[in-house]
Amino acid sequence: MESLSKRVASVTPSLTLSVTNQTKALRAAGEEVYGLAGGEPDIDTPDFIKQAAYTALTEGKTKYTPAAGIPELREALSEKLKRDNKVNYDPKQICVTSGAKQACFNAILAVVEEGDEVIIPSPYWVSYPEMVKLAGGVPVLVETKESNKWKITAEEFEDAMTPSTKMIILNTPGNPTGSVYSRSEIEAIVEVASYEDIIILADEIYEHLVYGDAEHVSVASVNEDAYNLTITVNGFSKSHSMTGWRVGYTAAPPEFAGALSSIQGHTSSNATTFCQYGALAALKADESADFIANLKGEYDVRRQFMLARLKAIPNVSVVDPKGAFYFFVNCTNLGLKSVNLCDKLLTRYKVAAVPGIAFGHDMGVRLSYCTTLDVLNEGVSRFEEFCRSH
Repeated sequence: MESLSKRVASVTPSLTLSVTNQTKALRAAGEEVYGLAGGEPDIDTPDFIKQAAYTALTEGKTKYTPAAGIPELREALSEKLKRDNKVNYDPKQICVTSGAKQACFNAILAVVEEGDEVIIPSPYWVSYPEMVKLAGGVPVLVETKESNKWKITAEEFEDAMTPSTKMIILNTPGNPTGSVYSRSEIEAIVEVASYEDIIILADEIYEHLVYGDAEHVSVASVNEDAYNLTITVNGFSKSHSMTGWRVGYTAAPPEFAGALSSIQGHTSSNATTFCQYGALAALKADESADFIANLKGEYDVRRQFMLARLKAIPNVSVVDPKGAFYFFVNCTNLGLKSVNLCDKLLTRYKVAAVPGIAFGHDMGVRLSYCTTLDVLNEGVSRFEEFCRSH
């Protein structure tokens, strides 16, 4: 019997999926579970986007498109990036993908060779290290500090660099921490990257979900070096509640853009055709801005509610998340490793959370506010009871 490839064998199972399966099993057994593990908006995709996809279906738009996406969507993305992100990309520099996850993997595969190192600030989104491994690269995990709001500094980046460093991944706003990098922080990181032409993968999928005085700054927009070194990843799943539609995109300098399109042409080919027309409506429809504003407003209410509740719980600490829709709770003082903690929390208190080890920090948990205030209230109350008992 032939063995699996070393690359596949090195990939670890998804803990987020494991939590989801455990939660489903408890609910199937009749248990009421308070889900604080979700990674997608709980609000439905708006009707104007659904209608655009339905119209595309009825008009027979069900065939192949160019691998990089329909021309009108790439043109609309070019306009959006110029307007919202202050960065100029020709439509030819944009590749529409089957979700932002594929966009990240395409970018890593286009740049990383066997043995190349990729610097990943920790806590990180669960799939980054696994994607690097699948590309034959070596993930270099750099532990960030809660005192710096879980953000890597230019100095920490420089200290982690070696002659084998090929890429750094910046996720702003970030999952699981909600951290948002300022312009000055990005500029300092770009300056270090420019020393050795280190490529920056900028995952900006949560760009519209920023709160308070925070501002989203696109990495590629800060200066010419940033533009030339950055592959930007984004999509529609978080901003327009389109997780199941699987539409993301990359925007990159010309020398990378062609490679990204070629990779896609030989793997998945185009993103689902009628879903691309839904994404086009998300960019062009007048209703879109109101939907994003209302979504952001709703999540900000939940964020502030959870922040006040979590800050009052003894033995844990949280950073005020300025973006996305998560809290990363530091549970070091509870003395439990994250998988054990989350298992007890789920089985005894019926609260689903994601273990911090999934994100590279084994003494924390990720709590999501992608649910109703009633669920948040009861879920956090049970979490507090758990923390006080330990």
